[in-house]
Amino acid sequence: MSRSLAAVAALVLAALLAMSSVCVVQAADPAQGLSREATEEIIRDYLLKNPEIVDQALRILDERQRKAEKQETMKALAAHQEDLVSDPRSPVGGNPRGSVTVVEFFDFRCPHCKRAAPDVKKLAQEDSDVRIVYKQFPMLGPDSELAARAALAAHAQGKYAALHDAMLAASGPLTMRAILKLAGPAGVDVAKLQADIETPEIRATIERDRSLAEAIGITGTPSFVIGSELVPGRVDLATLKALVAEARAKAASPSR
Repeated sequence: MSRSLAAVAALVLAALLAMSSVCVVQAADPAQGLSREATEEIIRDYLLKNPEIVDQALRILDERQRKAEKQETMKALAAHQEDLVSDPRSPVGGNPRGSVTVVEFFDFRCPHCKRAAPDVKKLAQEDSDVRIVYKQFPMLGPDSELAARAALAAHAQGKYAALHDAMLAASGPLTMRAILKLAGPAGVDVAKLQADIETPEIRATIERDRSLAEAIGITGTPSFVIGSELVPGRVDLATLKALVAEARAKAASPSR
């Protein structure tokens, strides 16, 4: 049932319940019951006289929907925790042994990801106990896909961070030519990158990250998983720090 239909059903039910003490619908004896038209008119009048019930019903529906969605998200995150934080194919930044892991799903061509990148980097610089896991989620076409493969090829050389930062800071299309111009100064073996970028293993890693994003309900970039929270969209440094602090507190008090 759609949200609007559910709201209508809830309102009608509330109205019927409110009137149940004074009228009987579809009574056993038709002569004693109200016609459908009369019942609908009573409901209509009741709602017009009590419009606040509409807001109340919508608030209740929204709250129930949010709770249900959060529960489903938490289940999905728990079910895929190992893939999120411990996949050896995923590049890791910050402190590899940090007690709090921030997982970022991103696209090198996504403007929001580019704007978020300095805050993510600063978070790791200012909190030495944070571990960053980078998940490739190219959504914006062939250039995005190529950049993701290039980044993983650099990762195979132990040069992921430098090329990651360079591509996120770059403006303009991320064509192969543009990527190779960034890769050299980043210390990447360009010839090896060109050879590795087409390997099935790299393509499989990207597909695995894509499937993981879908499984936990991610539909856009950037998206973050911090502790038991899925955070869609760009957030600023202060918010990232607050989420990390919350995750750290929960980890320290697991019974909460």
